[in-house]
Amino acid sequence: MQHNYFVYITTNPNKTTLYIGVTNDLRKRMFEHQEDKGTLKSFAGKYYCYNLIYYEHFEQIEHAIDREKQLKKWSRKKKEQLIETLNPNWIFLNDEIFRS
Repeated sequence: MQHNYFVYITTNPNKTTLYIGVTNDLRKRMFEHQEDKGTLKSFAGKYYCYNLIYYEHFEQIEHAIDREKQLKKWSRKKKEQLIETLNPNWIFLNDEIFRS
């Protein structure tokens, strides 16, 4: 049985704030971020970080959590370089994950 876990990075519409998270349901989580935008319930909501710009897939939750912790320690510049390896134009990927 294959498990699906994702480490993801979202940003606000102006691409000035980054949020890193982990989930086992990327579609559901992006919907939740969209629903929370502008609320003070969470960091992502407060800063309107609902635009998906990067994600990685893992089969084991421990690996996903380790990767999330690693990325959160990185500098902004290093995070930007990672994003640009797979998404050089910082295109919002929300529609892509909802279509697949």
